Amino acid sequence: MNASEESRLAAAGSGWRKGGGPPSLPEVHKSMKVPLKGSFFRKMLAFAGPGYLVAVGYMDPGNWASDLAGGAMFNYSLLSVIMISNLMAILLQSLSARLGIATGRDLAQACRDHYSKPVSIGLWILCELAIAACDLAEIIGSAIALQLLFGLPLLAGVLITSVDVLLVLLLQNKGFRHIEILVISFIAVIIMCFGVELFLSKPEMGAVMAGFVPTADIVQNPEMLYIALAMLGATVMPHNLYLHSSIVQTRRYDESIAGKKSAIRFATADSTVALTIALFVNAAILILAASAFYSTGHTEVAEIQDAYQLLTPLLGTGAASVLFAVALLASGQNSTLTGTLAGQIVMEGFMNIRLKPWIRRLITRLIAIVPAVIVIGIYGEGSTGQLLIFSQVILSLQLSFAVFPLVKFTSDPVKMGPFIAPRWVRILAWIVAAVIAALNIYLLYGTFF
Repeated sequence: MNASEESRLAAAGSGWRKGGGPPSLPEVHKSMKVPLKGSFFRKMLAFAGPGYLVAVGYMDPGNWASDLAGGAMFNYSLLSVIMISNLMAILLQSLSARLGIATGRDLAQACRDHYSKPVSIGLWILCELAIAACDLAEIIGSAIALQLLFGLPLLAGVLITSVDVLLVLLLQNKGFRHIEILVISFIAVIIMCFGVELFLSKPEMGAVMAGFVPTADIVQNPEMLYIALAMLGATVMPHNLYLHSSIVQTRRYDESIAGKKSAIRFATADSTVALTIALFVNAAILILAASAFYSTGHTEVAEIQDAYQLLTPLLGTGAASVLFAVALLASGQNSTLTGTLAGQIVMEGFMNIRLKPWIRRLITRLIAIVPAVIVIGIYGEGSTGQLLIFSQVILSLQLSFAVFPLVKFTSDPVKMGPFIAPRWVRILAWIVAAVIAALNIYLLYGTFF
């Protein structure tokens, strides 16, 4: 690296109030070597992984409830919301990877280094609420899957899922690649299950393609808008923006300007491919609900348990219900792994508090388990679908508090230096941020007035 390169890299970090500090997830930071030479495929393989951990959040059990309700109630109409949400996710996750690689900061650290302490604490609390809402969806989804497959009471399943911290700790100790391989394996299981489900449900392809075209009904119908916002919250997940900006730094890439720009390109390609797979999974859930439930008059299906019970008689084979439950269990366990990492990153980044991973995970689980146990105890097991959808609306409402700082930082030439996002990306990102904020304001107004 020559002197001019060094000065440009140094200038890129001059716009922060404070120094960078220690990296998040220090036990795996720069732990995976990226080859300096070699084929495109070899380098792509070295960078592949973080995108799939991020994609997990876009196909977690919270998405299932929103997608099932959307397909059963409104046929294929909300496929356009899934597609638009996914395109937003691809854009925002590319900015998240750019921030992490260019500055060496994850989004939480960047907020702490830029904003005053009261603002940082406020953003941290909001992010913790979002992680708890996401964890609530994971707990309920895994508990439902255990109930469907093994007949366990829902409360017992909720309590069993609290011990999955042991799996996360075991994998983290063995190396970050082990976590990535397990996550990709679970994603493969989900894809295979829904591939079979779509084959069995025989959807109308013409109507499916028409569903990807947005209509004015989505905004004009309050009930449809509520489900659409739940899908948005379930798809573009705020804690994933913090997660991605950290885990891209597990790669030991060349720290020169050219090396970082190359790393940004490969990380963007990794997350784009992974999120395209997530688009397929979310679309498949909604298409399955529309073809199996809406077309047969079962428009009231919003509970995952109802979907499980109806799939066998409607599709004519018991395998349909079993595959559905297996995919749900894989989805819940996958989300557990990434939720643990996101919680650790957020607490370390915003507050510079470093707890042992099992303590951090236990705190997050307790925050999510308590409302789940209370709601199930008071309202019964039939309340889980609405609880899942509500958790995704909470995520959507919190989203702007992660998106606006991310777009602001990656659009700042003083902070980003030669790695600032291209002009067209910045324009698109601000439009996306404004649309997300406007939709959430509209939802709040409709809810209270």
